[in-house]
Amino acid sequence: MDKVIGFIGSGNMAQAMMASIINAKVVAKDKIIASEIFEEIRYKVEAQLGIKTTDSNLDVAKEADFIILSVKPNIYEIVLSEIKDKMKDGAIVIGIGAGISSEFLKNSLNKGAKYVKVMPNTPALVGQGMSAISKDNNLSKEDLDQVIQIISSFGKVELIEENLMDGFTAICGSSPAYVYMMIEALADGAVLEGLPRKQAYTMASQAVLGSAKMVLDTGIHPGELKDNVCSPGGTTIAAVASLEENGFRSTLIEAVTACADKSREMNK
Repeated sequence: MDKVIGFIGSGNMAQAMMASIINAKVVAKDKIIASEIFEEIRYKVEAQLGIKTTDSNLDVAKEADFIILSVKPNIYEIVLSEIKDKMKDGAIVIGIGAGISSEFLKNSLNKGAKYVKVMPNTPALVGQGMSAISKDNNLSKEDLDQVIQIISSFGKVELIEENLMDGFTAICGSSPAYVYMMIEALADGAVLEGLPRKQAYTMASQAVLGSAKMVLDTGIHPGELKDNVCSPGGTTIAAVASLEENGFRSTLIEAVTACADKSREMNK
């Protein structure tokens, strides 16, 4: 892709995205520019990734064909007001902030400006992100294909209707926290059974990773995979019965609903 990708904000998520874009050869290092107000972060990003950095958001707006807003959602309005008159013709603004809608991006930019709402999650930091791109945008097919190419460099991507973004946030944006809690609890159980804690975390984490890969790689329904592990009168079905008795599934469903409700409250 012979385009310039710009980042406004150079925090951990932005740095992970930059590294993935470079590693996937979406663009060359000299085609990435990032703004950051903290000098020590700029130096770190330049040293580790070899890209151009600046303390000015306007520098990014003037150079970039894709402008990724990797700042806190509460300052989106300030940033967009600052850059909207300085953007290149045809530049595409990519909003990745929680609670930021396509309508908000549209209303915060000049008439006719291109925009798209994207929701990544933190496993993007290790190249295993799950991101959603809203269909509610004004991009051409070529534009959208290029956005997908950028976002898929750090994980999987799904294109969804905007009104499904709150549900996506609940099962992907926030769910790493639920999974971390599950890993921690599994490890606690293992420690109770006498296993060393460090090994318990490794074992629990690998079991979760392998189970998820089984679902993705085989395409077999999770319920069928679960049934395959449960031998009649065996250890696994005893554990499953205990989970059901204690509301494991209903608790997760309620957590997803609570998260989606909160996401809807935050939407701009």
